[in-house]
Amino acid sequence: MRLHWLAYSFVLGLTVLSFYGLISFGNESLDTSLLQDSYFYSILGFTLKQALISAVLSVGLAIPIARALYFLPHLPYKKLFLAFCLLCFVTPTLIVITGLVALLGRSGFLTPWLNTLSDNHWNIYGMSGILIAHVFMNMPLAVRIIYLELQSIPETSWKLASQLKLNKADCFRIVEWPTLRNTSILLLCFIFVLCFNSFAVVLALGGGPQSTTLEVAIYQALKYDFNIPEALTLAWTQLIVAGGLYWLISRFGSLSWKNVDSSRNVWRPKKGTISIQASKVMYGLAWIILLLPFVSLIPGLLDSKLSRPDIQAISRAAAVSIGLAIIAATLAMSIAYALLHPIRQAAMGAKLKRLWLLESVATHTLISPAMVLSVGLYIFLLPRIDIEQWGIVFVILLNTALVIPFAVKKLKPRLLQFDQQYNRLARSLKLNRRTLWRIEWPFIKEIYLATFGLVLVLALGDVAIFSIFGTTEWTTLPWLIYGYASSYRIAEASAASFILLILCALFLFLLEKLVHKKLALRPLMNQKLTDEKQHKEGDTHA
Repeated sequence: MRLHWLAYSFVLGLTVLSFYGLISFGNESLDTSLLQDSYFYSILGFTLKQALISAVLSVGLAIPIARALYFLPHLPYKKLFLAFCLLCFVTPTLIVITGLVALLGRSGFLTPWLNTLSDNHWNIYGMSGILIAHVFMNMPLAVRIIYLELQSIPETSWKLASQLKLNKADCFRIVEWPTLRNTSILLLCFIFVLCFNSFAVVLALGGGPQSTTLEVAIYQALKYDFNIPEALTLAWTQLIVAGGLYWLISRFGSLSWKNVDSSRNVWRPKKGTISIQASKVMYGLAWIILLLPFVSLIPGLLDSKLSRPDIQAISRAAAVSIGLAIIAATLAMSIAYALLHPIRQAAMGAKLKRLWLLESVATHTLISPAMVLSVGLYIFLLPRIDIEQWGIVFVILLNTALVIPFAVKKLKPRLLQFDQQYNRLARSLKLNRRTLWRIEWPFIKEIYLATFGLVLVLALGDVAIFSIFGTTEWTTLPWLIYGYASSYRIAEASAASFILLILCALFLFLLEKLVHKKLALRPLMNQKLTDEKQHKEGDTHA
C-alpha cells in the first residue's frame, strides 16, 4: 500500500475507532429524548452565541489594525508585531487563562478599576471572560490574514483610484472591500468553528452551568456521569454544526496561510486613505492589549518561591512536553506531506469533487471534538491493551492527528505552486521520486520550517488529550500548570506558564527567522533542472 493511503487510513482510522468505541460500549445508542429537553437547547444556544460574538469581535477589531499595518509600512516593530500575532494564536490556552486571571480575576491588577466602572459587578467568569480569551487568541490571526489580503491588491487599482481622486470612503468601498469581503466571511466562519469547539477556555472561565458549551457538556457527560448516549448526541450535534460551516469554508474559498513577507508589492497608496494618528493609536493599543496578559505573569513569577521539588517537576514536565511535541510535529509534517500527494494529483487533473473530498478527509480532525476522540479511543482500547503502559503513545498519535489540518493548510498552496510551475518539465525529464524530491525541497523548505514551528507549538499546549491518556510518570507542562491552578497555587502556575510561553516563543520566532532568510531558491531549482536535462540529453546521445 502506498504511503499516502496509509496516511489517509491513519487520520480516518482514529476517528472511526473513537466513535466505534463510544457506540459499541454497552450497546448504547443516541439519546434522542435529549433533543426535546430545554437543557440541550440552552447549551446549543450559548455555544452558538459565544462563538458568533467572538468571531464578529475578532474580525471587526482586526480590520482597522490590519489596515493600519498596510497603509503605514514604516510603523516601528511591524515585523515583530506580526510574528507576535502568530504567537498569540498558537499560545497554549492555559497560559492565556493564567495571564487573564492574574490581570482581570478577583485579585487581578485591573480588577479594582473595572469594579469602579461597573459598580462592583465585574466578573471574569462567564460570557465576558470567554469572549476576552477568544478575541485575544483569534483576533491576531485575523490581523495577519487580512493584512496579507490587503497586500494582494494590485498597484494599478490604487493608481487608478488616485487619478480619479476618490475619497477615503470610495477607496474603501471600491478598492479594499471587494478584497476584504470574501476573506472576512471566511474568517468569521473559521473563527466561529474554533470558538464553537473551544474547551479549555470555557471549562476554566465559564463560571457555572449557565456558561456550558457542547464541548464542555460532552466532557461532563463522559467524565462525571459516564452517560454515553448523551455524549453521543451532543457530539453528533457539534459535528453537524461545525462540520457544516467547515464544509462551506472549503467549498467557497480558503484562507491565505502565506508568510507575512510573501508579497513583493513595494508601492503603497497615499497615506490620506486613512487617519494616520488614529491608526498609530490603534496600533499602540493593540501592542498593549496583546502584551498585558503575558506581562501579568511576571509578578507571579517574581513572587513565587519555587521549592526544589517544584523546580524538578517543572524541568521534567518541560522536557517531556518538548519531546512529545517534537515527535508529534515530525509525524504530522510527514503525514501531511503524504496526504497532499493525491490532493495534488486531483488538482492537476482538475478533479474538483475528488479534490474537495480528499481535503475534507485530510483536515476533518479540525472540527472533531478532541474530548470525544480521546474518550472514544480510550473506551475502545481499554479492554484490549494496557492503557497505563501505552497511553503516552496515544497522546502522541492524537496530538498528531489534531495538528495535521494546520500542516495541510499551510503546505498545500506551496506544493500546488510547485506543481503548476515545474511538474510538466519534471515529467518530461522522467525524474524518479528521489531526484524530484531534491528539486522540490528547496522550493518548500521555508514554508516547511515555518509550518513545523506552528504545529510544534500547537502540540506543545495539549490538555484535553492528556487528561484522558496521560499518566503521572509523563506529566506535561500544560497539565502541571492545570494542577497548580486547580489547587490555587497561582504563583507556581504563573512561573510554569511563563516558562511554557518562553519555549513557545523560542520555537516560533527561531523558525520564523529562518523563513525570513533570503534563499536563492528558484535559481537553485532551475540549475538543478538544467543539470538533470543535460544529464538526460547526454545519456540519450551516448
